[in-house]
Amino acid sequence: MSSRSLAQPISAGLVTAFVGFASSFAVVLKGLVAVGATDAQAASGLMALSVAMGVAGVVLSFATRMPIFVAWSTPGAALLAATGATPGGFPAAVGAFLVVGLLLIAAGLIRPFGRLIAAIPDPLANAMLAGVLFGLCLKPIAALIEAPVGAGLIVLSWLVVSRWKRVYATPIAALVAGAVIAASGRATGIDVMSITPRPVFVTPTFSLDAVIGIGLPLFLVTMASQNLPGLAVLGAYGFRPNPGRMIWTTGAFSLVAAPFGGHAVNLSSIAAALCASPDASPDPGKRWIAAATAGATSAVFGLLAGAVTALASGAPILVEAVAGLALLGAFGSALHNALAQAAEREAALITFLVTASGVTIYGVGGAFWGLVAGGAVLALTRAGASPLKRQAP
Repeated sequence: MSSRSLAQPISAGLVTAFVGFASSFAVVLKGLVAVGATDAQAASGLMALSVAMGVAGVVLSFATRMPIFVAWSTPGAALLAATGATPGGFPAAVGAFLVVGLLLIAAGLIRPFGRLIAAIPDPLANAMLAGVLFGLCLKPIAALIEAPVGAGLIVLSWLVVSRWKRVYATPIAALVAGAVIAASGRATGIDVMSITPRPVFVTPTFSLDAVIGIGLPLFLVTMASQNLPGLAVLGAYGFRPNPGRMIWTTGAFSLVAAPFGGHAVNLSSIAAALCASPDASPDPGKRWIAAATAGATSAVFGLLAGAVTALASGAPILVEAVAGLALLGAFGSALHNALAQAAEREAALITFLVTASGVTIYGVGGAFWGLVAGGAVLALTRAGASPLKRQAP
């Protein structure tokens, strides 16, 4: 394998890791602190999650030769932030995290879940992917409004380089973003991550209140908002790994991270598109290299979280702008594939709109409800078409 053929997936993996970390690390810290973690415990949790998801991604990508990118549960972290402290404090929350890991392992061993994933029609999977990516693809526009000079340099560099060699466009844009943030003097870091985090072991306690109030909702949100869409995103690009193997493996790594403050790791949905799309490599057989690179880089970010956090927190909108530019190709492809079949176009549009709306019901995000709504419309469409087909001469 030539160095030129490796450059594209490796660069895509580096961008994926940075985007995945920078886009939501603050949510993770906020969620852990909300359920009772000290600053040191929250920093430890962030590091444990980064290392766990990184190693899990490398293992799964290498074993399956598919672009499997594992991430922390961002919706789960948001749920923790909304839930707040529970009786028993952070040790009880850690006990609930362990229960989540066990539930994920159990879910991975239940075969009907795999059949459920395989039953998702491709137009709906692509529509859901487009809806998930839509908000992030708008970020370059938002960045141009909020920080016109810095965002303008990023967008201009991306456009110029993409006209020359598309594979280098996003990495160059990321480097320009880093330079702009550093030059602005805004990469000052945050108190909780002012030093390199150290692992803090938390002896778990188990309480019914924490399991019901934190564990079960966290499990449901992680499955519905992350694992289900994550598998659908992979399917939209033609990758169909064994769902059970993916779920129980992330559950096992969640168990390892939990005693150090990590709430859960799972399959990625948004960032996964960076590794699974043709932008990572025109050869689908090489895209696993992008995910493996992203996993290894995520683990390194966990060990160096202080510096990465300081840079990313300097101007989050610029980091999001880079991610939006990187995902434009994936968004266009997903939307085209979703609307390609006229008979399923209405259901795909409903899936896209509900997903893109960002609606959250019972703590479960729009990606899940988009599939539910689109699936219902598709079922009604097919039911209405069946009698007509029977009457046709």
